[in-house]
Amino acid sequence: MSVELGLSIAGLRCEVDGKEILKSIDLTVEPGRVHALMGPNGSGKTTLALALAGHPHYVVTAGSAKLDGANLLSLAPDKRAKAGLFLSFQYPAAIPGVKVANFLFAARQAVKPGSDLTPAKFRALLVERMEALGMDTSFLGRYLNDGFSGGEKKRLEMLQMAVLAPRYAILDETDSGLDIDALRHIGETIAALRSSEEGRATGLLVITHYPRILRYIQPDVVHVMLDGHIVKTGDVELANRIEREGYDIVRAESGAVA
Repeated sequence: MSVELGLSIAGLRCEVDGKEILKSIDLTVEPGRVHALMGPNGSGKTTLALALAGHPHYVVTAGSAKLDGANLLSLAPDKRAKAGLFLSFQYPAAIPGVKVANFLFAARQAVKPGSDLTPAKFRALLVERMEALGMDTSFLGRYLNDGFSGGEKKRLEMLQMAVLAPRYAILDETDSGLDIDALRHIGETIAALRSSEEGRATGLLVITHYPRILRYIQPDVVHVMLDGHIVKTGDVELANRIEREGYDIVRAESGAVA
């Protein structure tokens, strides 16, 4: 029997504190393909990310979400990560006292139990990934996100993603506060993940306000979310049009609520 590949979302509705935020979302992210989800503040983009990750305050009231045919919504948050889902947070938390190297090794062991990577081989993998990201190995001895700049936090999340090699990754406004060099490094990391170390390309959902990160990532599909709905889908030219004309033109065409 063939396996239904993809992060497949159908008719998904979600509420927060009794208020409906997502209003029947349909979206499928295929292995090795990049989907960009754009929209202004308050449109529901981050709600979708957190609902898929299993945040307890984001209550799914209808619809389904499957990861390669398996029911994602029935799994606890840690089991969703083990199944192959990765979420890059908009505001990564700092954890003083936990060194980056120890955190990454523990995360890899938790998500990929039974891995044959010895600590020495794992460190070699880390160094290789860090060189690709333009990160100094001194990061490994620092406490997790403690005193990190915004750009350093985002690069560390890209390192986590490169080390974990998930089946599907959701990047929630990874471009926020980044300079051009950091954006370029992120684009290179994502390009590498399209052919992961396991031979299985990662599918990505890139959530953003602005199209500038898409110059470095080259999305296959672009979606626009307004008022809890995906109102328009197209290619990268849709993102370019939004940069030129703003969201109002899409809002007017779709009849979405302002």
